[in-house]
Order: sequence, then structure tokens, then C-alpha cells
Amino acid sequence: MKFLEKVTLIIYSNIMLILSIILCLLVFGWLDMEFMGNIIKGFIVGDLSGKIILGVSVVFILLSIKCIFFDSSSKEKIKEKQGVLLENEAGKLMISKETIENLVNSVALNFQSAEDVTTRVELDRENNVRVYVNLIISSNAIIKDLSSNLQAKIKEKIKRATDLEVKEVNITVKKVAQKEEAAE
Repeated sequence: MKFLEKVTLIIYSNIMLILSIILCLLVFGWLDMEFMGNIIKGFIVGDLSGKIILGVSVVFILLSIKCIFFDSSSKEKIKEKQGVLLENEAGKLMISKETIENLVNSVALNFQSAEDVTTRVELDRENNVRVYVNLIISSNAIIKDLSSNLQAKIKEKIKRATDLEVKEVNITVKKVAQKEEAAE
């Protein structure tokens, strides 16, 4: 159906371009109004050409209404925003992005060095997962070790819990929390 929509959009755009050019030529006086009137009258008055123009006009009116009120890609976009739909012979399972983000947050907060975490998950059409983690870590953390361990644990947890492939776990250390000195 998308191919048909693209073809009709191209035809529709070309017709609108031609009509716009003709109108501009008429407004500037570079084209004779009587001449254009005779051409249009010739197309409309003929039996076959009049019916063809009427049919094409009705099709374009219906396509215009469809494009204005119905978005064919909106269902796919909503599914991508919601999460991953897994299917098997027993039925369907929807795993939301929020669920995957909560899994990542629980893994990250199990590390002593992680003070605070925010997560964003992206899913592509093949249900591959890309995870973006923003961390605030304690001052005694070894960032390289923490990040590699966290990446491995996140991949393992998501694979075990959802059976989804994690393509990337990108970690950004936003801040190192300062130790609060005990008041003397």
C-alpha cells in the first residue's frame, strides 16, 4: 500500500505544480485567459475526457481525505514507542520500553558505586535494543571497571529476562558525587 501512496503523491504533486504554474502565468498576464478557458472547456465537454477527469478528481478527493484524516504509519510508530511485541504459537507478549528501563535501573543500582541512574532505551525494527545509561557515581568508583561490569550485567539481564539482543550499552558518567564529610 505504501508504494501506491507514493505513486499517487508524486502524480498529485505534479498536477498541483502544473496548476500552480498555469495560475501564475494567468495572474502575470503571460497566458491568455480565453485560450486556457477553451482548453479546459475542450477537456470537460468531451464525453470520454470528461468522465476520465471526473474519475481522477474523485480519486484525488478521496486520497486527500485519507491523507488528512488517516495516517497509515501512525500504528507502526506507536508500536515502536511502546516497546517490543514478541509472538509465538501460544500468543503475543508486549514488553514495554519502561520495563526494559526498569531492568537496567535495577542492575545499575545494585552496584555500590552507582549513586543515581537514568536510562533511555531505543528499539529498532528488528527488536534490537540500544541502552543509554546516565550515571552519577561515588568518588571511590573505578570508572573503567564499573562501566565494563555494568555493560556486561545489563546485557546479561536483558537477554535472560526478555530474550532480546542488546546491541549497545552506552554509559555516560554525568557526575562524580562528592563524599560528605562528617561534621565535627
